[in-house]
Amino acid sequence: MKITIMSHCTVDEISRDGQVVETPGGPAAYCGITAKNMKFDVDLQTRIGPDFKFKHDLENKGLFLPQDSASNNQTTRFLLKILGVDRELYLKAKCDAVELHNSDADGIIISPVFDEVSEDALDKVREDSDFLLLDPQGYLRRIDNNNKIYLEKTLLDISKITAIKTDPDEAFYLTGLREKEAMLALQKKGVKHVLYTNKQDITMLVKDRMYYLRIPNMTIGDTTGVGDIFCAAFACSYLKEKDSLWAICFAVGAAQAALETKATGLSKIPNSGAIQQNAAYLYNLVKFSQV
Repeated sequence: MKITIMSHCTVDEISRDGQVVETPGGPAAYCGITAKNMKFDVDLQTRIGPDFKFKHDLENKGLFLPQDSASNNQTTRFLLKILGVDRELYLKAKCDAVELHNSDADGIIISPVFDEVSEDALDKVREDSDFLLLDPQGYLRRIDNNNKIYLEKTLLDISKITAIKTDPDEAFYLTGLREKEAMLALQKKGVKHVLYTNKQDITMLVKDRMYYLRIPNMTIGDTTGVGDIFCAAFACSYLKEKDSLWAICFAVGAAQAALETKATGLSKIPNSGAIQQNAAYLYNLVKFSQV
């Protein structure tokens, strides 16, 4: 099977405990490698600049950047200050927009980091794709005078979307509502699966049911990319099995496995065996309610 990922590869400067580590990042990398680990072919629609020194790191994990990804501008670059389970995010450089091209993939993940996938491109994919998972963070992000990222309320057409992944802040800036009410509002806007991640608590709304899962307590280290791993695991599992409940267990299991590595950057992307083991355990712990 094949999945398209529309998003930037990034250079992430991760600052934690007084040390800064520079790693490749972005949903293109995290989602792409996760999908490769699940035996998917990956069609990357991304852009990188001449300062991106990590092509071999990605290739060693089976992920190859297309020739048309090369830009003369700098790669999108972030500084991430890790503060316990919270983080501050700063934009240091922004690469060219991602150009939409035709794909024969079974599904598409759109996960912009900052303004690289146009709303016109999103609209076209919504109309033409049988499966679209959207992480809307890049449509909501703005920068202040210090280039620190903040979120702003944004009107976005999300009808005909198979799944959307949001955290509490993103859901609020899309709907003006919180928790269950925000999820219901997203569903009313036309989303089939609403995936709501609040640190270790994950909720999925599909049809008239809420499903509740929880990542077990552990010491949380670098969380960079965990949301992307979650998205790719959900998308690939759902495309393979067409089973919403198993897909959310697989996604949460992937996030758990990534956190259990205690690794920084791409090294935290888990193998499918670790994900499968966690998912099977979580499947027996799922709680649900009618809405």
